[in-house]
Amino acid sequence: MKIAITAESTVDLTKELLEEFDIKTIPFAVILGDKEYKDGQVTSADIFKYVSENKILPKTSAINEEAYTEFFNKQLETHDAVVHFSLSSKISSACQNAKAVASKMKNVYVVDTLSLSTGIALLAMYAAELAKQGEKPDEIAKKCEARVPSVQASFVIERLDYLYKGGRCSALAYFGANLMHIRPQILVRDGQMGSYKKYRGNMDKVVANYCKDTLEEFSKPDLTRAFITYTAATEGMVAAAREALEKRGFKNIYETRAGGTISSHCGEHTLGILYINDGNL
Repeated sequence: MKIAITAESTVDLTKELLEEFDIKTIPFAVILGDKEYKDGQVTSADIFKYVSENKILPKTSAINEEAYTEFFNKQLETHDAVVHFSLSSKISSACQNAKAVASKMKNVYVVDTLSLSTGIALLAMYAAELAKQGEKPDEIAKKCEARVPSVQASFVIERLDYLYKGGRCSALAYFGANLMHIRPQILVRDGQMGSYKKYRGNMDKVVANYCKDTLEEFSKPDLTRAFITYTAATEGMVAAAREALEKRGFKNIYETRAGGTISSHCGEHTLGILYINDGNL
């Protein structure tokens, strides 16, 4: 049985990884002023430039039912079934739209990842491996859904500018954080992004401390793979994250650039480590 593993562009995988794991994507729309682009047509650098010049955040447009219908039907032309991994239903209406379409079709399964970025990718890559092993599509969806609560997706950010512009923190919190050089950790819990721990100082050191704390708190990782995902980062930031993950023993460590979702919410010098925390059980 040939199964298509699919996701939205918010999966934030490189072209090489999409090809290696044979994951097909459908793009979100990113709106900069009066111009609309498909996610992937604009880079995080384009977004940062737009915000710097216009002092407002770009908008993203959820994928509608018509687009999902066309996308799923296209996959079914060459596959017997589709298992689709969607951006958290608590962040976007895309998942609801995908599920509405799937309910009217045969052999299309939608997994609400309750995650974003490469948190989605971790589940999609696991599904691709199950498909190669000959698992049925409904079983793939069930096994992936069982791992959703174990996806550790978090980031540490340099400044609160973007969260402030997006209405996700108050003027007082924004002023105080910048004055005290606070670097907040953003953690995805129950499908939503929220501020968690707070760090101070140089971002290279902050990343090292954030990784240490994260690996200690989420201490039972599946060591198959982990991601270092960032909007923009110094070499020191990436090196600190890689050193922490290598020391912990991850077999595959992938570096990816965050797409429009994370970039629009968190801004420059945002970096996260992401992995599934259900190993060593």
